[in-house]
Amino acid sequence: MKAPESTPEQIIYLVDDDEALRDSLVWLLESQGFKVAAFPSAEDFLRRWRPEFNGCLLLDVRMPGMSGLELHERLRAQYCTLPVIFITGHGDVPMAVAALKKGAVDFIEKPFNDNDLLHLVSQCLAKERESRDRRRQDAEVSRRLDQLTQREREVLDLIIVGKLNKQIADVLGISIKTVEVHRARVMEKMGAQSLAELVQSVMAIEGVASRS
Repeated sequence: MKAPESTPEQIIYLVDDDEALRDSLVWLLESQGFKVAAFPSAEDFLRRWRPEFNGCLLLDVRMPGMSGLELHERLRAQYCTLPVIFITGHGDVPMAVAALKKGAVDFIEKPFNDNDLLHLVSQCLAKERESRDRRRQDAEVSRRLDQLTQREREVLDLIIVGKLNKQIADVLGISIKTVEVHRARVMEKMGAQSLAELVQSVMAIEGVASRS
């Protein structure tokens, strides 16, 4: 099974205190073209973690010192966006299931099939790429929104709730022609090719804001 094409900065961060398993997983993943960074403890990874890390996190549930679950909680508190796959022993499955409810992507139980692990990792990397692209697009929409004048933003807000040009003119006390000029400027500044695209991009941003 070949690794999907990935952006250069995507790395699989492997955290496991079992040196033999760690070495085996590094060999397996690198043999399929993935980039891997391995850590012997949760503390070691946490010291080196940076918000700009991209890729996914392959994390053992049970380790001396800080457990994988504790590391996951710490990373969530720091708004880490890396998708997490937990590596579990049989007795750790209930804990892994609890972690899924807190945002982990999946878990895999030892001893696991290599292809199952590679499939999960591929899914995680694809998920992380999509999430990063979405955040980049949202940031661009926010930047463009900030460039609108107050009047343009008022016109945009009324467009989003479905008001027609005549209704917008009545609400704002301006002429329909002026509304048309503002509307054209909004479309241009937002880089929208259609009304549907304009509304969807802004609604996506407002949806993110309401959830945060």
